[in-house]
Amino acid sequence: MTDVINGVLNTLFHSEQGGHEQVVLCQDRASGLKAVIAIHSTALGPALGGTRFYPYANEEDAVADALNLARGMSYKNAMAGLGHGGGKAVIIGDPELVKTEELLLAYGRMVASLGGRYVTACDVGTYVADMDVVARECRWTTGRSPENGGAGDSSVLTAFGVYQGMRASAQHVWGDPSLRDRKVGIAGVGKVGHHLVRHLLDEGAEVVITDVREDAVRRVLEQHPGVRAVADTDALIRTEGLDVYAPCALGGALNDDTVPVLTAKVVCGAANNQLAHPGVEKDLADRGILYAPDYVVNAGGVIQVADELHGFDFDRCRAKAAKIFDTTLAIFARAKDDGIPPAAAADRIAEQRMAEARTAAAGTR
Repeated sequence: MTDVINGVLNTLFHSEQGGHEQVVLCQDRASGLKAVIAIHSTALGPALGGTRFYPYANEEDAVADALNLARGMSYKNAMAGLGHGGGKAVIIGDPELVKTEELLLAYGRMVASLGGRYVTACDVGTYVADMDVVARECRWTTGRSPENGGAGDSSVLTAFGVYQGMRASAQHVWGDPSLRDRKVGIAGVGKVGHHLVRHLLDEGAEVVITDVREDAVRRVLEQHPGVRAVADTDALIRTEGLDVYAPCALGGALNDDTVPVLTAKVVCGAANNQLAHPGVEKDLADRGILYAPDYVVNAGGVIQVADELHGFDFDRCRAKAAKIFDTTLAIFARAKDDGIPPAAAADRIAEQRMAEARTAAAGTR
């Protein structure tokens, strides 16, 4: 445990990825809970971010992931204009083996002990039903089921936001937001990607898909016979005449192997952490490929869970998600003005918003 604490202190006080306000190491022996709650920033409001339930190899990896994810949520929430800072929690363990009602209730008490500084929601390994359990001990919980006062599945609005980011990308590259007759390749059609297919077809786009799960591909093809499927992501990114590539599955989709063979002129998808390393975006730019920052265009989901805290209204959320179009265009304009890649421009805007909020708060004290 000493090594874990030393690692946390080193990241908080010395790392360029630091700057976090608070890290809480949580343990409940009775239920077996081991968790980390990381709050990166509350400059814009209470930290909001999901709970990841994952079998980390060790506690150090769990802490590092929580810190990294919390920082990312600060930027995502700032760009979405939500009035929330960034936070994230991770529960250590295989959810298939150790997730119990007692553990989730214990976790809820840990979140509640922060008094509203951190608001939790679903993430990898946690679901709407889990948030219903957590909410029994903690009122700072969102992403609940409609039966329990929540908004339910957020993939619909996530897909809508990605679609708006794609339209903005088309406007920037081709001078027209329409995706009619554009060929769009989607990697991952389980949830968000599945809904994205419908938006694109409704506008008259040509859609090509792939997914490691055959049932996900089959479901799309049964509902939309005009869609074409290819064997894998490698085949998708090499598709002749591809205009837009939409990574909607795992992170790291844009890497040293995929970028050199990518045929699309635009990358805009729902997957998190699409850039395998910072140099990838420059490689994309050198090839004339526009990258729409993932945490900007996939913000529809967090817009929904934030709205749930105020009494969920789908139309209100959809209107907020529609603004992703203008936000994405503003990022492209800032990137051009500053001579930097779009992801760096998005970071600058988010950092500016957080800095202005801190300055304003200091002025009131």
